[in-house]
Amino acid sequence: MAEISRNIMEKAEARFMEKKKKTAERSQAMAEYVSEARARDIKTARLRALRLAKEEADRAAEVLNPVAPKKKRAAIKKAGGRLPAVKS
Repeated sequence: MAEISRNIMEKAEARFMEKKKKTAERSQAMAEYVSEARARDIKTARLRALRLAKEEADRAAEVLNPVAPKKKRAAIKKAGGRLPAVKS
């Protein structure tokens, strides 16, 4: 009877240790996930700030130096629906 009790206690102890190990692993994985998410958010905010600053600088530069509109190409006139023959 004592041996059966000891065997049951060992199994219970093993189950408890396994649950404790899984809980620790789960906690560590969650901490890593939160840390990575925080780092990603910080990086995204930094890149967004840089992008907005660049866009503002581009707008300011465009106001100071406006870009001349491109000239339109002359339309190709078709001769009776056919292209002119090319002589070599």
